[in-house]
Amino acid sequence: MSGNRQVYEQAMNMGHSAAWDQEWDKAISAYGRAVQEMPEDPAAHNSLGLALLQARRLEDALRVYTRAHQLAPDDAIPLEKSADVLERLGRLKEAAQQYVNVAEVYLAQRDLEKAIGNWERATRLTSGLVNIHQRLALAYERTGHKKSAIREYLTLAFHFQANNRANVAIQAVERALRIEPQNPQALNTLRALKTGVKITVDTIKVDEPNKTNGETPSKERNSSFDPTIALRPDFADALDLASDRAVGEADPRGPIGEALETALAALASFVFESGDLDEGGANTIQAIGYQRDESIEKAIDSYERALDANMRHPGVHMNLGALYLQLHDWDNAQKHLQTAAADPTLASGALHGLSQVFDAQHEPRKAARHLIETLRAVDVSLAMNTDEATQLSAIYDRLQGSVAEADEHQLQNMNERFLELLVGPIWKQRVAKTRRQLEEAISLQEPDSLISLAAHIDDRVTEGLNRIDRFVKDRNYFLAMDEAHYMLESAPDYLPVHWRIGQILLERNNIPAAMAKYKLIADTYLIRGDDERAAEILHEAIKLAPMDTSLHQSLIKLLQEQENWNDLLNQYIDMADAYYQLGDLDQARSTYQQAIQLAEQQGAPEDQLIHIMHRLGEIHINRLDLRQALRTYEQIRKMNANDERARRNLVDLNYRLNDGVSAIRELDGLLRVYAKAGKANQILSILAEQVTRYPNDMALRSRLAAVYGQTGQQAQAIEQLDALAELQLESGRHNDALVTIRRIIAMNPPHVDDYKRLLQQLSG
Repeated sequence: MSGNRQVYEQAMNMGHSAAWDQEWDKAISAYGRAVQEMPEDPAAHNSLGLALLQARRLEDALRVYTRAHQLAPDDAIPLEKSADVLERLGRLKEAAQQYVNVAEVYLAQRDLEKAIGNWERATRLTSGLVNIHQRLALAYERTGHKKSAIREYLTLAFHFQANNRANVAIQAVERALRIEPQNPQALNTLRALKTGVKITVDTIKVDEPNKTNGETPSKERNSSFDPTIALRPDFADALDLASDRAVGEADPRGPIGEALETALAALASFVFESGDLDEGGANTIQAIGYQRDESIEKAIDSYERALDANMRHPGVHMNLGALYLQLHDWDNAQKHLQTAAADPTLASGALHGLSQVFDAQHEPRKAARHLIETLRAVDVSLAMNTDEATQLSAIYDRLQGSVAEADEHQLQNMNERFLELLVGPIWKQRVAKTRRQLEEAISLQEPDSLISLAAHIDDRVTEGLNRIDRFVKDRNYFLAMDEAHYMLESAPDYLPVHWRIGQILLERNNIPAAMAKYKLIADTYLIRGDDERAAEILHEAIKLAPMDTSLHQSLIKLLQEQENWNDLLNQYIDMADAYYQLGDLDQARSTYQQAIQLAEQQGAPEDQLIHIMHRLGEIHINRLDLRQALRTYEQIRKMNANDERARRNLVDLNYRLNDGVSAIRELDGLLRVYAKAGKANQILSILAEQVTRYPNDMALRSRLAAVYGQTGQQAQAIEQLDALAELQLESGRHNDALVTIRRIIAMNPPHVDDYKRLLQQLSG
């Protein structure tokens, strides 16, 4: 690079200041001056590109980001930004290819998560990227994201079938079934492929369309198999739709109603399959008939006689418990329902009945516990796999833990909500939606406050949140924001809505406003005395806006109050990194120094301290404070003699300070480190690099020649010795030149006679 470093830094600082105030024209002007001063600096180009992007000068931003990528081909940021610009310009195929290129950079950096994210963006922008879908499928499979892997394999099946490669399509589906053998979408897709039925990603259909104008398919159509659900771009919505159809046939009495139907069917099968209608069996069949006819007392009498005749089946207890419940015989209902709850197929219904018993007896705490267990049993039974079931169960564990702290009025309020949602034809839908809302409320509200949880378990709130999410998904941010503000009119303290507003602001690229919203949420937690959750929110906000130093400062203050020294040290490092990326080297240096002091006070691991010192050394170099940088890297070398990066910097710094003797000494130390680690190629590489940079250094030439000779590269060794002899002669070191020429002659090079004559001439 060339140019005045001080002018460059001043321009960059002015640009950062203008960008912070969202004065994009001023930022563009300042960053433009920085680029003019240092035209080879990628950081200046990245900053200018961002300012142009914010100013909606998309074509200009694209040109600047393209140049930034040329200057720093291993940096993913300019590539990623240029992909975003191409997408905004509507050049979707180019954007998709650029996202693929970004993924390759992240792969080279071994950051699989970011590579996956960019592959996903590419596939959303353009169809037919079969090789990317293949890589996504493998990546998801290897990282344990089973549902996503299955989705990608089924998407591959669609593309292979469309290209008349049915056999390969079947192989893709079979690979999905290896992940989850009973996955319904994969099984249906396999059946479609084997029967020659066409699958599609655009509509939910097999061969003939059965819906028009966006209407829901008929019940008959719903009952037929549909292999395309997992192939639609809105996969999650498709699964919800499939779940809704199944839920539509649920017993409107809720879990207890489904358990009763299960018990009746199981009892009838048990009696008839045994083939022996003894007294117990006969009374059971009679009781079933009375129960169907709603002759409650006669049914109870027959079931009790069946029990007296040693009929031992959990279905008898399930039915008896429900019948006693109808008669408000709470004690007998409780006794039989508790017995039935031990059977896994009847547990959710029995627990539902027990919660009604305790609610009727004005025991809200017991009713609450049984209601939560009912929700757990239902929700876990709908889980796709064991991992999901475990995650769901953890949510209900948190909710159960809050029951002990709540008063009876709070519990009654919650019980009323839960009992309402567990009845009606779509109660299963409500369970899933309520659980999602509980999960969000537990993460964003006080986990021990059932008042806030119960107050927001409401279909209207759930639907409002769902509408916001749909609007955001469709990029209809204005409607999403309107819906959020409408909800806040009736629930101004409901933090999930505030959280969504922050997300909407981020999507609209209004980062300062989004961060202000997240900080407001964190401040709310602080006011409520929940420092831990305030810290969690600030951590999340910093992930979204790592360059927002005010967020770092707020979190540092909070961590200091909590005396959370380990996180505090990491936060100091992150804030210093942010200052460094923003070009504020003074603040970065000061913050790194604070981090070093804290690390020494807390006895932090040596590698963490060395990491900080490396960053500090880089700043000293950028500020051209070479002697301070030298002292920093010497300190690192003392702490870890095998730190190759520190030793390389020491070699360069000594050369830049015109101390060739010290540079060679540091180089010899580095070569010993490489030799001990068996890195012969590195030895050769660094010597060749240093000779290129300092061609007149005779010590470097001598060492490089020796290494070439040891590795059998005679021609290269002779070339270096020849150059070394010339340098020695030019500097008047004739005796040294004679020794060097004799080394060349000993290697018997081509034209050896010429070297012999030269030796004779010099020897006189």
